[in-house]
Amino acid sequence: MEVGRPSRFELPEVIPVFPLAGALLLPRGRLPLNIFEPRYLAMVDHALRTTRTIGMIQPCGGSSTRPDLFPVGCVGRLTSWSETGDGRFLITLTGLARFQVENEIETNTPYRQVRACYKAFSTDLEDCGDARFDRARLAEILRCYLKQKQIEADWKSIERAPAEVLINSLAMICPFDVAEKQGLLEAPTLCERANMLMTLIEMATANSNGEAGGTLQ
Repeated sequence: MEVGRPSRFELPEVIPVFPLAGALLLPRGRLPLNIFEPRYLAMVDHALRTTRTIGMIQPCGGSSTRPDLFPVGCVGRLTSWSETGDGRFLITLTGLARFQVENEIETNTPYRQVRACYKAFSTDLEDCGDARFDRARLAEILRCYLKQKQIEADWKSIERAPAEVLINSLAMICPFDVAEKQGLLEAPTLCERANMLMTLIEMATANSNGEAGGTLQ
């Protein structure tokens, strides 16, 4: 199913949100999710019947049942979904644009809804092009990081990947902590996100080397 790209004027003002620590969605990124909690099953059902949009946002403290929310998230459109035999939804969200939370809406729905403002991220709906960053440096530190994690990589695909696809995919899949993921989300430009990503990978590699008591050969 093909989903057209909306303009910022078509993005919904009020969106349901899914607070999930460590889950990062970025514009044009694809995030698969396994939905099983009743409140979020209701959220997906509502999205399918209306705008097909859900806002991904990270919790930042508060109670486990109703955590506080970071002020910035990313709205995505449901681009694939299926229902399993045991009542779960397997969905994929494709990122549209980041948003700032203006306020949370009082609602009777079991899931939370916010009023979203996209003004600060109006360029998210535009292609970034081939943003310039040090791809050689990224490849070098990524090789060390993946070797350390014993993860195989398709280096031909990595080398061919457009800048935005490469940087955003790595930002989404690398197991950084909540604050680091939020920093990557809020990076103003793709180049700044790339530089932050490389710093985080280098830090993670150095920390693991220290724990292991040596360096990789």
